[in-house]
Amino acid sequence: MSSLVSLALLALLALLALLSLPALAGAGGSDDVAKPQPSDMAALIECRGELAQFRALAPALEDPLQAVAMGWRPLPQSNLFLTEFVLTAPITVFGNTTDHIAFSGESVLAIIDLPDPRPLARQLELETGIDTPAKAMFGKEVRSVEAADPQTGEPLIESMVLAVSNVDSHPGKTLVGCSYSVDRVDPEPPEPVPAVDTVVP
Repeated sequence: MSSLVSLALLALLALLALLSLPALAGAGGSDDVAKPQPSDMAALIECRGELAQFRALAPALEDPLQAVAMGWRPLPQSNLFLTEFVLTAPITVFGNTTDHIAFSGESVLAIIDLPDPRPLARQLELETGIDTPAKAMFGKEVRSVEAADPQTGEPLIESMVLAVSNVDSHPGKTLVGCSYSVDRVDPEPPEPVPAVDTVVP
């Protein structure tokens, strides 16, 4: 596994462990928010979407009225680090039907009625991050593409990491979703200059 893949997976597993919720970086807002189709939302959760599609959902997190305009019903926070919504129409994610979604940091998640996340993790061939009787987290980078900063031209890596986990605030549920992240590519270190033998007269 490459270092970037390992870092992306470790970052997502750490995010799921903490369930922290910073704002979506680099997302632009608009007063006219296109309502996502159920198939689009399912694709985003299954890591079949695009980074731009994910970022386009940021206004719904920042403004409850935008969420309502998109057909989402905001839910009271049962977990301080999750922003949860009920969709007007259910979606099917990896064969499981739900109308309950959540956002956490760079991740969009479906919350499904599955008391044990392990069978789904095995089905998706995910790598084990944590597996104890109380806590289970699994993940795998499923896509990594080269990109460039539109302003500077600096090389970037767009990464998508699929994850499955459980969380104490949602007993009897499994969280499954995708993390969309952008990492800057560290430049290769310069080749060392060969030492030149000098002759001292």
